[in-house]
Amino acid sequence: MNIRPTNLKCIVAAFMLLVTFSLPLAAQSAEEEALLADLAQADAQAALRIDRELQALWSKSGSSSMDLLLRRGREAMEEGETNIAIEHFTALTDHAPEFAEGWHWRAQAFFAAELYGPAVADLERALSINPLNYNAIFGLGAILESFGDEKGAYEAYSRVKAMHPFHEEVDSALERLESRVSGTSL
Repeated sequence: MNIRPTNLKCIVAAFMLLVTFSLPLAAQSAEEEALLADLAQADAQAALRIDRELQALWSKSGSSSMDLLLRRGREAMEEGETNIAIEHFTALTDHAPEFAEGWHWRAQAFFAAELYGPAVADLERALSINPLNYNAIFGLGAILESFGDEKGAYEAYSRVKAMHPFHEEVDSALERLESRVSGTSL
């Protein structure tokens, strides 16, 4: 695989993020800490409920205008309007720079638009604000995997699995990479 210099910068940035977020993390609030502790021990049904509670918690910006921008950006993503989503999320990050979900969702939109450098930069910002967002960590794994860093991707996915054992995509991601990362037995 021929890696362009811009892709190499993204790989290095993504790797540095992975190293940073492999360190022990502290929860941001007692409610979030309790939900995350419960999630790690939950059965499938309870995990679904707890995940919804965490997503609702993380989606509250504290401003109805900012919540509207987040909602509009998500809707644009669902409709495949990536550029419109990026515009909504950019307005959101401009007006609410300490709101992690704005950065996280814009990273998803950038990734969908194959703008990997900006996606990595936004994940870095999102995870610096909310280092416990397992969906952002999963996104980092997806970027690492797309650059061929299977070991880094596997580590990110494993971290997600430890936090949210019933994350809807993590099992297939780990299964897809397991034999390539750990080798095959004879």
